[in-house]
Amino acid sequence: MPTKNPACPCGSGHAYAACCGRWHGGASHLRAPDAQALMRSRYSAFVLDLTNYLRDTWHPSTRPTDIEPSPPGLKWLGLTVKRHEIQDATHATVEFVARSRWQGKGERLHETSRFVLEDGRWFYVDGDIHDR
Repeated sequence: MPTKNPACPCGSGHAYAACCGRWHGGASHLRAPDAQALMRSRYSAFVLDLTNYLRDTWHPSTRPTDIEPSPPGLKWLGLTVKRHEIQDATHATVEFVARSRWQGKGERLHETSRFVLEDGRWFYVDGDIHDR
């Protein structure tokens, strides 16, 4: 029997509907309150292949034309937020590690992402990938 309140993919420990699901729902008045919440919701969107949400939360100045769905067989394994830093009232960074497995090989994405707040809404701008 399916779980009534599945855990959120972002690893917060909260139910999806009470966590990233409320941002994915599309209600314009429900926007991630800070860069870390947006980054977590974007990770969950990658897990759930919500490419429209990823596009809508990517800043127009750096947004790719197309966002491809995850390749078949990719399994997201977890997210660790290492730090969330606020630079000023409209800029923040979030350092994270996202783990996945594809074609039998484990992967780690370690990134420090940049976010900007415009018109009361946080957007992902870009990020620096950390080497192992």
